[in-house]
Amino acid sequence: MIRKAILLAALLIAVTIVATKTYGQEPSGDAATSKVDLLSRADTFKIITDAKAKVFPAVVFIKPIVEKMEGGEKKAVQVSGSGVLISADGEVVTNFHVIDKAVRIRCTLFDGRHMDATLVGSDKETDLALLKLQRKEGETFPFATIGDSDALTEGDFVMAMGAPWGLNRSVSIGIVSCAKRYVAGSSEYNLFIQTDASLNPGNSGGPLVNTKGEVVGINSMGSMSGGGDLGFSIPSATVKDIVGQLRSGGKVARSWTGIWLQPIQDFDQDMYFDADKGVIISGCDPDSPGLKAGLKNGDRILSIDGTDVTAMTDVDLPSVRTCLSGLAADKTATVVVDRGGKSETVTLTPRIKGKVEGEELDCPRWNMTLKTINQFADPDLYFVRHEGVFIFGTKYPGNAAASGLDKNDIITSIDGTEIKTLDETKAAYEAAVNATPKKTRIVVGIIRGGLDREVVLDFAREYKAD
Repeated sequence: MIRKAILLAALLIAVTIVATKTYGQEPSGDAATSKVDLLSRADTFKIITDAKAKVFPAVVFIKPIVEKMEGGEKKAVQVSGSGVLISADGEVVTNFHVIDKAVRIRCTLFDGRHMDATLVGSDKETDLALLKLQRKEGETFPFATIGDSDALTEGDFVMAMGAPWGLNRSVSIGIVSCAKRYVAGSSEYNLFIQTDASLNPGNSGGPLVNTKGEVVGINSMGSMSGGGDLGFSIPSATVKDIVGQLRSGGKVARSWTGIWLQPIQDFDQDMYFDADKGVIISGCDPDSPGLKAGLKNGDRILSIDGTDVTAMTDVDLPSVRTCLSGLAADKTATVVVDRGGKSETVTLTPRIKGKVEGEELDCPRWNMTLKTINQFADPDLYFVRHEGVFIFGTKYPGNAAASGLDKNDIITSIDGTEIKTLDETKAAYEAAVNATPKKTRIVVGIIRGGLDREVVLDFAREYKAD
């Protein structure tokens, strides 16, 4: 409460300065000061209320039903999040993680209307999704205007809107702590707007709003620390780009090169290169286009297909990665690098990145769930086996756990039949279940810790679902 009072006081001071300039001269005397103070207070709260009024009716409370399989069985769980309407015909922007694996998406609007929504498209790598409300013919909705996140600077006042803790909708106020924040491990392609406006579970997908009443970000992450609130929002510049692609194709198509990048001034690694342009290659994935092209650790990329690139700090990395991912798949591109002080031109042929997460399968009689190996989601397993299926989760108590099978075991065979795909696994599972009660024991070949093993799976006992 004290922090918010300070924020409002600061905003009042800012408006006072604007007001005195607007009226042509500095006030003199107690009467003049009092007049400006009253006017400033009125203007301050008018700015806040006007901005809120433009966007608040467009805030959507989202309650998806999602299927989770991490615990070794398929469970339908209700979660909650937020979104914002961006068109009169019912387009809603939210986070990917709000609707991930949703089988039903329920929405409540500002005026009490409630309806289901369909998924138009989603992008895990930027944590964005586009929904469409299932409206009646001719039905329209209030919607918000997407503003310019590039115009934000540190100290600008913003409001975070959404439904924290499933409490329908609320507004919190704060300032932009950092207009362009790189958060390692969160996304290869995103910078974030860092704000101290309070963000809690459920705020995800809601809008970050400037004092003009424009959406300048989509709230994505929040954490509480001893020093205050930390909130991170996806900039509206990214939202505009991704939503446009989702609207037209339902997904974002990216090319993959497998090149790992490092800034010239890498404070985290305490490494500083003697250069003022380009970006350093810190490595290439195995069997990647970058490795096949002959790119090496320590090469400094100067241009990509004619476009000069520079990453002096980690803040510049997402734009270079976006440049690489935007190259045409299966077509050659030229990459100019500095190698040992000499300029060299390398021919690179990216490939389509494809899925960034494997498909899942529930095996209730075995009390475990399975998932296909994906090089982006499961790089450690992919290193062992490029194609295959692994145990995503085991239920306890359950047949798989009791037989000694464990999470991340890679399945190589089931009762002597080689397993490489999820379809082959599903067929083997159905055959085993159909053979009960005559046969309730099978031999499962697995790879665990890089070693081949065989485990006897006994599924004679039938465990009831929780």
